[in-house]
Amino acid sequence: MGKGITPTLSPGNRKTVALLGGLCFFLSVIEYLVPKPPFMRIGIANMPLVLAADIFPFFPFLLLAGIKVFGQALVTGTLFSFVFIFSAAGTLMSAVSMYALRRLLGSDRISFIGISTAGAMMSNTTQLALARVFIFRDNVRYIAPPFLFMGLVTGIALGLFCEIFARRSQWYAAVKCTAGRAT
Repeated sequence: MGKGITPTLSPGNRKTVALLGGLCFFLSVIEYLVPKPPFMRIGIANMPLVLAADIFPFFPFLLLAGIKVFGQALVTGTLFSFVFIFSAAGTLMSAVSMYALRRLLGSDRISFIGISTAGAMMSNTTQLALARVFIFRDNVRYIAPPFLFMGLVTGIALGLFCEIFARRSQWYAAVKCTAGRAT
């Protein structure tokens, strides 16, 4: 395997993946405690993923996405259910789209608000497609509008929070600077 393809983690990346993975767990617990309609998530556990789009190479980024999915499943008790499959598919599609947009367009052309919103829409669209095939059939059209609207609102809000955090956090600036030198 070539240098850029080898799926290894540097010691710095291991620590940062562990920290952000723990943050995903914590935010999953907070999200679980917030009352909301069934099948809807606010998406706050995605904040570490949004921020990680600028920090990690692709493999550690996907590893973080996997940690987030398994962490949420453990917190919510959905590890061996269809909800886990929906969450995993939505998170994978969301993560790949956010990472690709940030890498292709760069931080000067797409903000955290943009990638967060795109990720939310990709996750919700993926989950709605699965819901259409496996559960609701054509009736998915009744849940799609509020589901997509909620994703749009929370995607914008989470992206805005990430923008503010990235501008103000000394830790994030240091990690991003270190990541820039390592790649």
